[in-house]
Amino acid sequence: MQLCDHRFWRAEQAGVCSGFGGMAKVHYTEEELRSRLTKEQYRVTQEAGTEPAFANEYHENTEDGVYHCIVCDEALFSSENQFNSGTGWPSFDAPISNDKIENRTQRKWFITTVENVCANCDAHLGHVFSDGRTTTNARYCMNSASLNFVPKAEIPAGANDRADEMETSPN
Repeated sequence: MQLCDHRFWRAEQAGVCSGFGGMAKVHYTEEELRSRLTKEQYRVTQEAGTEPAFANEYHENTEDGVYHCIVCDEALFSSENQFNSGTGWPSFDAPISNDKIENRTQRKWFITTVENVCANCDAHLGHVFSDGRTTTNARYCMNSASLNFVPKAEIPAGANDRADEMETSPN
C-alpha cells in the first residue's frame, strides 16, 4: 500500500493511490494545481498555510448551501452546520459526514492542534478545536481559500450534498 501524504507527494506521481484504510485518494500534479488554484489557495491547501482572519471570503457567509474542497470538489460542510465563532474564519460544528475529513495531530512549539485535511485529496482545510462552543463540542475552523461555496439553488436536486435536506431560510 502506498501512503499518500500531500507534503511528500511528488508531481511526477500524479494520479490515484491508496491512502489509509485502502481508500482511493485523488492526487494532482504540482503543475496542474498551480495552474488552477490561486497562489493563496495553493499555499493554504498544499503547504498547510493559514489565511488572515476576517480577511477571507466566507467568514461572514450566511447563504444556504454546501462548501466543497477547492482541490477535488468533494462536498465537505453544509451551511446548516455553520456558525459565527467570532474567530474570523468560517466555522462549522460538524462536516457533512465524518468520512469526508481526516484529522491529523500536529505538535509544534509545545502546542498540540488537530489539522483537518480532505479525506479525498489530502488538501489542508484548517483545524478542529474542542472548545465547547457548540452542541457537538467541536469547532471546525476552516480556511476560505480551501473551500468553494455552492449555493443551495445551484445544487442539482438529488445531489449527494445534503442540499435536498436543507430547509429554505427566510431572507
